[in-house]
Amino acid sequence: MDFLKDLLPGTQHDYLAVTVPVWVVLFSVLEFARKMVGSRLKGLAQNTDTEWDDLVADLVLDTRHWFLLVFSAFVAIRTTAVPDRVGQIVTTAATLLMFLQVGLWGSMVIRHWVVAKSRRPLAGGTSATGFRVLGVIGRIVLWSIVLLLTLDNLGINITALVAGLGVGGVAVALALQNILGDIFCSITILLDKPFEVGDFIVVGDVAGEVMQVGIKTTRIKSLQGQEVVMSNADLVGSRINNYRRMQERRAVFGVRVVYSTPADKLAEIPKVIQQIVESIPRTRFDRAHFKAFGNFSLDFEAVYYVLDRDMKIYLDIQEQINLALYRKFGEMGIDFAFPTQTLFVHREPVAAS
Repeated sequence: MDFLKDLLPGTQHDYLAVTVPVWVVLFSVLEFARKMVGSRLKGLAQNTDTEWDDLVADLVLDTRHWFLLVFSAFVAIRTTAVPDRVGQIVTTAATLLMFLQVGLWGSMVIRHWVVAKSRRPLAGGTSATGFRVLGVIGRIVLWSIVLLLTLDNLGINITALVAGLGVGGVAVALALQNILGDIFCSITILLDKPFEVGDFIVVGDVAGEVMQVGIKTTRIKSLQGQEVVMSNADLVGSRINNYRRMQERRAVFGVRVVYSTPADKLAEIPKVIQQIVESIPRTRFDRAHFKAFGNFSLDFEAVYYVLDRDMKIYLDIQEQINLALYRKFGEMGIDFAFPTQTLFVHREPVAAS
């Protein structure tokens, strides 16, 4: 730095002759680089399907002029000889504006994340409300940190402020615990994804299709057609059956035949059931057995899998099986059983008079 001091005249304002040109040149270079790099990255990002390159381009273009201006001044005073007071003022301003710029960059990252999640074709069309809630919470936390760092660098004691905010936060949380509980439950549903919009779920005595996942409630269109509004807290604390995520459906059905059926025909019934099930597309046979001696029938049980979660397809397949069994049993001379009772009447012989 001695060669710079030799260039400076003796008066205290002569440092401007070196510092200002360095400042102007550096700011011009940074501003030109910002525009050139940002526009190039933006053009490249439009030709790709990824999202991170769009974020980088927007971060470069979102760098503010005032930040570059103060940053250039900070670099200029660090590379030239200026009075300590001027250097201290510029350094403080650069630090505070750096916090502000970092907050803007962080908000840009959060906004990109929320938009990307909202646009993505999620399975079932998950509501973007939860992502927006997460975005708001993230920005509140980010700017709170920026504010505290700014106050701390200005020489303000933030310990009492943080303590006051903590006490106030506890009081607000206690007053709004039910609402906050539902909000955090909606975030739990969003992140854990026990169900999504379009899923068919059963919760307790409610069965229907999920229409909307909101901040406080979830709306379900029941099988009867009415809309059921359920609290997110109730859903998170309940056992949920999600039928949309079922890859295949296990089906169990029984067949009852009369006791008068011959033993050789009883042995053929499991084979007949297996042949019928295996002949129907989108099924996988599991088992069929002579299960039990019933009160009025000989009971058979069969199990198979429908390789589709659609309820209508399952009912269509079961109908085909029932009709095929009815025809086959008719050909084999096997009668289906139905509830009957046999009454035995015993008469005492009448004594001769």
